[in-house]
Amino acid sequence: MKEVPPAARVVVMGVSGCGKSSVGRALAEATGWRYVEGDELHPPENVALMAAGTPLTDADRQGWLEKTASVLAAAAQCGEGVVVTCSALKRRYRDLLRAAAPELRLVFLHGPRELLAERMASRQGHYMPPSLLQSQLQALEVPEADEAALGLPIGPAPAELAAVALAWLRARHAARALPSAGG
Repeated sequence: MKEVPPAARVVVMGVSGCGKSSVGRALAEATGWRYVEGDELHPPENVALMAAGTPLTDADRQGWLEKTASVLAAAAQCGEGVVVTCSALKRRYRDLLRAAAPELRLVFLHGPRELLAERMASRQGHYMPPSLLQSQLQALEVPEADEAALGLPIGPAPAELAAVALAWLRARHAARALPSAGG
């Protein structure tokens, strides 16, 4: 196995159906870092709303985002590597997560609406209905250049995407470790 960068806090993000869980698990397995499934952090009220086809509001998401942030903060505090899945659709949501773990890294999975819808329709036992995809796509604010985010199209297999993400994490760590010019 190639060298794993030092423990990092990583959020695998994107709309429903993009493969966050599969890529997140593969990245955690490749690094040995803890994996946290963001869907399991939702309160029962949020799950019930989504299962009924009701899009979540910012107010609905607030407690879930705070819980996700607390997972990241605890990992940062003890220097633990963790991979968390979270849609993190809006910049302000990511800012809240980044406040909890300032060196947060984002792996942003994206793809065509048709492929996302097809994946959602073929899932078994997930509470998120395909009818909510459009509301997620409308809410999505693509990460900006200053957000330490890697954008990955969802065509390749999860293990391939995790390998690309791991190479990116290594490169970011190596770049930070280089001495600055002139000193």
